[in-house]
Amino acid sequence: MTGTRKIVATAFLLPALVLLGALVLYPIGYSVYRSFFDQSGTGFAGLDNYKALFTDDTIRTAVKNNAIWVVFAPTISTALGLIFAVLTERIRWGTAFKLIVFMPMAISMLAAGIIFRLVYDQAPERGVANAVWVGVHDTFAESAGYPKAHPLPVHPLKAGGSGSFVTKVPVRAGEPVQLPLVGVAPAKMPTDAKPAKAATAQSGKVAGTAWLDFTKGGGGKPNVIDTKELGLKGLEVEAVKNGKVVASAKAAADGTFALPASADGALLRLPASNFKEPYNGVDWLGPTLVTPGIIGSYVWMWAGFAMVLIAAGLAGLPRELLEAARVDGANEWQVFRRITVPMLAPVLAVVLVTLMINVLKIFDLVFIIAPGSSQDDANVLALQLYRSSFGTDADLGIGSAIAVLLLLLVIPVMIFNIRRMRREGRR
Repeated sequence: MTGTRKIVATAFLLPALVLLGALVLYPIGYSVYRSFFDQSGTGFAGLDNYKALFTDDTIRTAVKNNAIWVVFAPTISTALGLIFAVLTERIRWGTAFKLIVFMPMAISMLAAGIIFRLVYDQAPERGVANAVWVGVHDTFAESAGYPKAHPLPVHPLKAGGSGSFVTKVPVRAGEPVQLPLVGVAPAKMPTDAKPAKAATAQSGKVAGTAWLDFTKGGGGKPNVIDTKELGLKGLEVEAVKNGKVVASAKAAADGTFALPASADGALLRLPASNFKEPYNGVDWLGPTLVTPGIIGSYVWMWAGFAMVLIAAGLAGLPRELLEAARVDGANEWQVFRRITVPMLAPVLAVVLVTLMINVLKIFDLVFIIAPGSSQDDANVLALQLYRSSFGTDADLGIGSAIAVLLLLLVIPVMIFNIRRMRREGRR
């Protein structure tokens, strides 16, 4: 239409075509070609490499995990982006909130992976996720007692089986009982534990003291309550006769306890529940939860991206339609479900398709966050492509077949996106 000759147009397009051919078409063509050869690249393997994609357990796990990623990660990110965009539209500090939510997009996948590797650390004192989880758990359930606590041979206690300890002789009412233990680090003692106090003899009752028979700095004597020794607060004591528990009590902050007259002549038992290991939270990066955990870190990064695009689409909606629906008696949920979401459908489709393409090639987060012990369980196609194509035992035939599979998975999504864009253009 401008009179420009084809040869001039070709000259301008040639550099772009050369780069496109060198950086896109040639690698695709060579990958397809290489996928039909064996590990060495000299022997023709036919479809063997493609058969391995569906017979090798490691690659099948990667395919399954990729399917989980494609279904959940884009959907959750888009849903959260939609919720954030709608809820912050009419509040004064909405812009500040959007900025905070979008900030994770400013960091790299490498940095996000390192952050969430620390967040999911198993130790509650380092991992934020387990610190919160353990805090909630200990709020509604009793925390662990005194793991690794045990009596010395000179103590009046002996092993009672299944991790419990019992007195060597029956106890008598009116005679104070001593239940000393060792093996508890002073730093692990309850913060509100008080110096142990010798129990006072009580008529008709079995009274006693349970304490940590260890003096920090040395100088203490076994079976003697020293001034620097602390009571074992919360330690459960049971009176057992003929294999049945007839009474029970818990030690106070100073270690003292009292049992009724029914405990006279019984053996005192410290049940194994006193010595269980403390609740240590959830193994977020274990085989079961590693993939949902990594998806959570992805959502943390990309929900802001979805929110910004949806907020831009939301700002372009005709307000008169929304107000007319409200005037006609529609509540906010009906306006959101029947007007806002349908009118945002093109924007939601863009966000969803973009994120689907993005998660098909997810690599960084999985490689960094998943520990070596569970990396096979968190495996995805892009990570398997890397593992198959590099290293001393590299198999470029398998790696090329995985690359072709990824391409075939992306193509339908791209076709859908192109058709959608053309429909939008015709409107």
